[in-house]
Amino acid sequence: MTDIPSTVIPVYRPTADESNRNVRKRYNANRRLQFFGLAAIGIALLALATLLTSIIGNGWSAFQQTNIALEITFDRSKLDPRGDLSQDSLRAGDYRALARDALRAEFPDVKSRTDRRNLNALLSPGAHYELQDMVLDDPSLIGQTLTVWLPVDDEIDMLQKGYFEIDGDRFSEQLGGWIQKLSDAGKLEKKFNTRFFSTGDSREPELAGVWGAAVGSFLTLIVTLAVAFPVGVLAAVYLEEFAPKNKFTDLVEVNINNLAAVPSIVFGLLGLAVFIQVAHLPRSAPVVGGLTLALMTLPTLIIASRAALKAVPPSIREAALGLGASPVQAMFHHTLPLAMPGILTGTIIGMAQALGETAPLLMIGMVAFIVDIPSTPLDAATVLPVQIYLWADSPERAFVEKTSAAIMVLLGFLVLMNGVAVLLRKRFERRW
Repeated sequence: MTDIPSTVIPVYRPTADESNRNVRKRYNANRRLQFFGLAAIGIALLALATLLTSIIGNGWSAFQQTNIALEITFDRSKLDPRGDLSQDSLRAGDYRALARDALRAEFPDVKSRTDRRNLNALLSPGAHYELQDMVLDDPSLIGQTLTVWLPVDDEIDMLQKGYFEIDGDRFSEQLGGWIQKLSDAGKLEKKFNTRFFSTGDSREPELAGVWGAAVGSFLTLIVTLAVAFPVGVLAAVYLEEFAPKNKFTDLVEVNINNLAAVPSIVFGLLGLAVFIQVAHLPRSAPVVGGLTLALMTLPTLIIASRAALKAVPPSIREAALGLGASPVQAMFHHTLPLAMPGILTGTIIGMAQALGETAPLLMIGMVAFIVDIPSTPLDAATVLPVQIYLWADSPERAFVEKTSAAIMVLLGFLVLMNGVAVLLRKRFERRW
């Protein structure tokens, strides 16, 4: 036996003061981390509050529109040139002259050609279309005299909302006097802007609305859901439950995960090449927009569906298999129904993401100026994000408030869809 001297390793033992200093350092570091975390949350909330304040501050006034009350005499000699009260004859009527005559009747002292032209500038250039729609809907109005509220020009609307002051450059004293006279007589009022929610796009800001874009967004999302949901769920079921574990499956899974992070404009280029240039589907149609957004949404939907299927305990499918069910029966009768709440939540979140996308839709031509309301997925249409993009690029001051108001409508849809996702998760959530 050999006596080997053991190596004595000195052990450092801090004193009580050093231990207390170390403890204080750790607690100070903990407090600093909490402070920076709270500061980051505060900055994010401040930025969000600033954004919402700016949007609401600029957009709330768009929900009101200044209108002028005029005594309109629906003179048959002007509105029914053919004399047969047919729709074609009524469409050919001179409704512009009808509105201008009623306005000039309010100011009989306006005689000169220049003054009359300035007076006509009070009315919206599209005000006569409202008279035309009234007569086409109800031809019995011909021959009657009614008080009709017609929209004023967008500059007059901005003036009434306090965005401008009457000065010699933008508004003459004469025009200001006419406006003041109409206001004192109660014939110039701000009313709830129903046109904003019931009409399509227009070159005139006071006549522009979001209904056409809202219908286009709805049709586009219907196509997206009809394509992405079954394909995404079936792909997730196969990859999660039936696909063999080999290199090809791994390659597919890696590519699906990578596609979820690809910029959305790439899917727009793919849609342009496949659906328009190869398949020759109509440009600017909800069916093409929906197919393009379905390509973009598929990776997100597959990943969410696989996570929901994986969350179902294996004992459930094992019990089904033990009782004699086939793997397909175990999947579609037991596992998939239990995973459906998670799948639906992922689907709604994917749809909300598709609703807010602009870049891929620009590539397939949905940036066109569309006035008519689409009725089928094959009609030319636009969507809410693209409508906002178009209005933000317009030079008229009145389109600023329209842009902010359309953003508020879009945010409302997104909040509603995410709220539905939260309710579904709370309603059908199961804890294993």
